[in-house]
Amino acid sequence: MTFSHIPVLYHEVMNWMQPRPGGCYCDGTLGGGGHSEGILTLAGEGARLWGIDRDPQAIAAAGERLRGFDGFTAIRGNFHDGPALLDEAGAPPLDGVLLDLGVSSPQLDQAERGFSYHEDAPLDMRMDPTGGSTAAELVNSLSAAELTRILRDYGEEKWAARIAAIICEWRQRQPFATTFDLVRAVDAAIPKAVRRRDEGHPARRTFQALRIAVNDELDPLDAALCGFVERLKPGGRLLVITFHSLEDRIVKRCFQRLQNPCVCSPKAPVCTCGRRPQVKVLGGGAIPPTQEEIAENPRARSAKLRVCEKREVV
Repeated sequence: MTFSHIPVLYHEVMNWMQPRPGGCYCDGTLGGGGHSEGILTLAGEGARLWGIDRDPQAIAAAGERLRGFDGFTAIRGNFHDGPALLDEAGAPPLDGVLLDLGVSSPQLDQAERGFSYHEDAPLDMRMDPTGGSTAAELVNSLSAAELTRILRDYGEEKWAARIAAIICEWRQRQPFATTFDLVRAVDAAIPKAVRRRDEGHPARRTFQALRIAVNDELDPLDAALCGFVERLKPGGRLLVITFHSLEDRIVKRCFQRLQNPCVCSPKAPVCTCGRRPQVKVLGGGAIPPTQEEIAENPRARSAKLRVCEKREVV
């Protein structure tokens, strides 16, 4: 399958990134390279962009798509390590950084990657398929308590304890190997009446939770955001696209903290902590997709864009 997709919130990203000639940019979640292509096209002559992705298929596909841009450099790695990777690559202070979080459409559409509950495939879910534990290894080895925590904290699943109990019971008879093995366990754990009332697929929260756990998507996010802000020039912008409330909450709180870092008492007449705002939050909060985009690409429905601009810290 070709690694291609429709870039979510494309026009909003270009509008808020404001690419300019000679600018230096980073796409920390390169994917198929759609956003990067737009940034490099609008920036024009002299622009440079470093694209980071842990998925070797994405690196290969984006490299092919962007081979006509002399200023493009691909970096294999995790965006959580992005600031260090940029330092190793010799990248200068940046005019803009984009992070498009979560799983990409090509990863969902390739059944063999194990991200989708609609297709029977090996229960994998690794964004980097060359290393790390698979989802199958987690569900076959973690305790009921740890599985419950993952499903509750990362999937906001009300039936987390019951699902974890069913998983632990069933794996004693036969280890989980495929996505449909897990779907059947979720179906057995959630009462039929509840499943009938659920507007979405009953396994979606379980799959989200395990994907986040497999790829360690949330815990390093705050530090990565702060690191990218440090790599920006004054006036440079950090744009982050999120797809669920857990990651969006982390981004929102990080931006708010960087904009208002003072820890002095509200009653204090002057600030004495010495902490100065590092960014200004733009866009009035979360920027949603248009109804036209949702109609063309239903996966954009839950997307939100948040933007901050680095301030001159004095």
